[in-house]
Amino acid sequence: MKVQILGTGCSKCRLLEDHVRQALHDYNITAEIEKVTNIDDIMAMGVMMTPALAIDGVVKSVGRVLTKEQLLPFLKGEK
Repeated sequence: MKVQILGTGCSKCRLLEDHVRQALHDYNITAEIEKVTNIDDIMAMGVMMTPALAIDGVVKSVGRVLTKEQLLPFLKGEK
């Protein structure tokens, strides 16, 4: 699984990345994490507001810093 954090590096983007890393560790889920910071690449994925989360290239959340608990269904493939 590839988890992409889309954002230019603002504090909310970094916080989302921290939550993703914590959730992967706490729930023992293996995934590759990629930070997408290029605005053209972000817009090419249809994202106009950051931070955003994509799983395997599919955007799952836009404009929100998800908690570890909110991330779990996405990381388990339930949403």
